[in-house]
Amino acid sequence: MPVITTKDGVDIFYKDWGKGQPIVFSHGWPLTSDDWDTQMLLFLNNGFRVIAHDRRGHGRSSDVADGHDMDHYADDLAALTAHLDLKNAVHIGHSTGGGEVVRYIARHGESRVAKAAIISAVPPLMVQTPANPGGLPKSVFDDLQAQLLANRSEFYLAVASGPFYGYNRPGAKRSEAIIRNWWRQGMMGSAKAHYDGIVAFSQTDFTEDLKKISVPVLVMHGDDDQIVPYADSGPLSAKLLKNATLKTYKGFPHGMPTAEAPTINADLLAFVKS
Repeated sequence: MPVITTKDGVDIFYKDWGKGQPIVFSHGWPLTSDDWDTQMLLFLNNGFRVIAHDRRGHGRSSDVADGHDMDHYADDLAALTAHLDLKNAVHIGHSTGGGEVVRYIARHGESRVAKAAIISAVPPLMVQTPANPGGLPKSVFDDLQAQLLANRSEFYLAVASGPFYGYNRPGAKRSEAIIRNWWRQGMMGSAKAHYDGIVAFSQTDFTEDLKKISVPVLVMHGDDDQIVPYADSGPLSAKLLKNATLKTYKGFPHGMPTAEAPTINADLLAFVKS
């Protein structure tokens, strides 16, 4: 099983397939690199090298008590890119993974980075503050932590069955296989990592990070995202970035890389090849 060991002794599991320009994927909370299977196979079959890792405390990476914050996430990604000596890489992040990509580029620089795409991503800031009045109240995230504490398995099933893929919308075509795969990935990980991760994805302010980034960034967001509401995320990130393209998807849910894979994959491939 391919792993790298970080400076603080954490084993990070990763996949590395193919040859060519590297495409690096960062997954959402509380999932794993498996959530990118469709995209990884697509890019692999189009002549790219594809890399994805399980975030610390997620999937097959070490179940550690500490370091579940955006700085450590970014540093772990930097350790992986350095270990593999990736150059001219395209970084693609979904949800929390979008925050990880933004913090990685801002914190570690653009010398290895060609482009980035952030999908349904948490930046600039999810939680409501005086400077971010459109954010969600902190009580929303406190409730997520309370549900995780009460019954993580039941909580994850409810998220996957409802708002994540928009299956709670009238007329939605529900997929039991997708729900089970989300639950499987979530239950592979650490309750502690996932509990702390709620704070990381909701309370990290990426405003200054976004301002530092000059490589082309595709900002992709569905306007029916019930996890990371559209108005206070995608459009605001696009305004803060120096070289951004905002692509809005009418009616698409948070989990659109899976639920709307043909559309998202075509747009990602076109962006990478442009």
